[in-house]
Amino acid sequence: MDVVLSKSRLRPLLFVPMSLVVLGGVIVEVLKPLYKLPSRSGIVPFLSMSYEGNVPTFYTASLLGFTSLLLALAAAATKRAGERFVAHWWGLSAGFAYIAVDEVFEFHEMAGTFVELTGVLYFSWVIPAAVVVLLVGLAYIPFLRHLPLKTRIRFLAAGAIYVGGAVGMELPLGYWTEQNGTHNLGYGLIDAVEESLEMLGLNLFVLWLVDHLAEKGVTLRFANPAPAPAPEGEAEATE
Repeated sequence: MDVVLSKSRLRPLLFVPMSLVVLGGVIVEVLKPLYKLPSRSGIVPFLSMSYEGNVPTFYTASLLGFTSLLLALAAAATKRAGERFVAHWWGLSAGFAYIAVDEVFEFHEMAGTFVELTGVLYFSWVIPAAVVVLLVGLAYIPFLRHLPLKTRIRFLAAGAIYVGGAVGMELPLGYWTEQNGTHNLGYGLIDAVEESLEMLGLNLFVLWLVDHLAEKGVTLRFANPAPAPAPEGEAEATE
């Protein structure tokens, strides 16, 4: 049996888990101060989007990895069609693969240990992150201009949502952290907005990337393996 993973099939597979992850994260943030839930054990570190190595981390890292695979497929399809910007697709694939690993190991946090700033730049790693985003954006202008207008607008919208969460929301979160610390409802809710925007941007990008691949004649198909041929002796016995 073949199963074609179309956009209509993929949408609930993306957004239902996302909704559950976000809902679970917000609920534990609200219940933590109300019921004095422990912060280092139990359901809070398991579901909170402010913690690492838990359900939200696994979900986001898996989504980033899946995005990287789709981009690799787009690169291969572009090369097969003899079109331009194959390297750009591969570059995006490698970038998302790195971000997936970073989601688990938090390499970006190390960039903030070299310079101590205050206010909205309390998490100082946002400065090199913003520079990287700017440089990548400039390098990818020809690639974006080459895309169909609808795809270009969609990719830019998804990217803006993702970067707005991953980098932009770190500014108010940094200010709040400096003023109030991390063990409070305000921090948890701001962080939940940040993580939700990241997940939303990724899901939209995946959905629209699958749409773009379909327009290129590439579909995601899952099929049961064909049965192994019967041994020659058995085949003759049945005749």
